[in-house]
Amino acid sequence: MKHILTTAAFLIAPLSIMANTAQPDSLDADNGIVSIANNRAFCIESRNQKFSFKPYMMIQMSGSLNWYDDEGLDKAYNQDNIANSGFAVPYAVLGFTGKAYDRVTYNLSINAAGSGGNILQQAWFDVKVSDGVQFRVGKFKTPFSHAFQTTLGETLMPMLPTSLTSSVIMPYSLNATMPSIVTGWDLGVEMHGIAGKNTPKLGYELGIFNGTGGGVNTAGKTFSDDWHIPSLLYAGRLTYMPWGVMPTTQGNAHRLNEKKMLIGASANLNVESEYESTNDTRVGLEYSLLYNRWYVGAEAYMMHVGFTKRQKIDETYNFLGGYVQAGYFATRNLQLAARYDFFNRNGTDTGGFLNSPAIGINYFFTGVGLKLSAMYQYTGRWGHDTQLDRDNDDLGIATHAAKIQLQYSF
Repeated sequence: MKHILTTAAFLIAPLSIMANTAQPDSLDADNGIVSIANNRAFCIESRNQKFSFKPYMMIQMSGSLNWYDDEGLDKAYNQDNIANSGFAVPYAVLGFTGKAYDRVTYNLSINAAGSGGNILQQAWFDVKVSDGVQFRVGKFKTPFSHAFQTTLGETLMPMLPTSLTSSVIMPYSLNATMPSIVTGWDLGVEMHGIAGKNTPKLGYELGIFNGTGGGVNTAGKTFSDDWHIPSLLYAGRLTYMPWGVMPTTQGNAHRLNEKKMLIGASANLNVESEYESTNDTRVGLEYSLLYNRWYVGAEAYMMHVGFTKRQKIDETYNFLGGYVQAGYFATRNLQLAARYDFFNRNGTDTGGFLNSPAIGINYFFTGVGLKLSAMYQYTGRWGHDTQLDRDNDDLGIATHAAKIQLQYSF
């Protein structure tokens, strides 16, 4: 037994296990999804700090109450005003992340609450040539939208902005084609980096993806008949961070003495998306600020949808959306939140838009990895030309939505 213990000690001597110790912001931002920094339990790291391995887990349990407008339908149609309510597990993520050779970072996670291709939430590795030149391949977040780039579980509210996640409304004959502004998770390759050792910090991301979203883990794209290029998603994002690298969080009880700001612009083109029926172009502007106990974020984005020639449809459509939100830590554990969300869901050629004010709170339990979130959102309709336009605009979106969520992570 003595020899076994001596051998084991010799094998693990080059490694150290650390808990609740901070690591540089660069590691926090390089990983981007789940922090490598040790504010969640522990990680294993070599003594020369060139290798690290960090298992992690995150479970969310939510309770929702959603009330929908009956859109003027007769009650004989058995229209339920309360739907999509009850309990849910949005995420049950198990994974590991870390770095190797001081140049490669990696991340693999499974979402047991997902289905189909969404079970594999992310799987990627990132090779660092220098701070300004890095290459990431695998399944990860496409470079578009501050709200979606935020670390999972550290968003200001448990529901992302409606303008970002809800599908747009197309003419009735085309309702099988309903893209949304968010591009989400996808498979691809990306070149990215941050220029300059000192401030200011300029960041960039340039990537090519399948354009089929997180639910598809296979290659199934074609060549564009119209443009004669691969029918993929081409995406880019530029950011300016005058006070150093911006953490990917909208509220973290461990970060109450920050002074970070980000201004960004992004754009992408999804060639032959929506079952090869459309070519979708998106552009966005974003702003985020962490200043001590304050967090402020704002975004505006637009999507242009044009149809492929085989559809024989000459019309094009433009959709606008955006939001502004703010959070403030009233105490070291309690964060108050508010958001106003705008969505021109029917397109710029049709009058009217959705406006969705929301309020919320986040409570961070000290030292145990628990976060309690609650929010209420009202979705109103404003400026529509006809009652039919008004009724169609919020199809599938709750007029009153309340959600409470308990999250555990390490």
